[in-house]
Amino acid sequence: MTDATDHTFVTRFRIPRRMWDAYGTAADRQGVDRSADLVAHVRDFIRTHGNEQELAELEAAEQELAERRARKGGRPRKTPTA
Repeated sequence: MTDATDHTFVTRFRIPRRMWDAYGTAADRQGVDRSADLVAHVRDFIRTHGNEQELAELEAAEQELAERRARKGGRPRKTPTA
């Protein structure tokens, strides 16, 4: 059960370790954060294939993200990895 106040949550999905690692190194090379890239993919997929209800849920989720970022002072800064 998801808490209504939880705006984001940790989810698990199965992916071969080698694929995940390759995705990570390719994303790093492109200066892309894997989490942000996955969220962008989900967003684009819903916009392309979503029905009216799913598009409404996407809009509500985008509003939640905007409100949370406004309270926290915006998107967290990217910190360079060593």
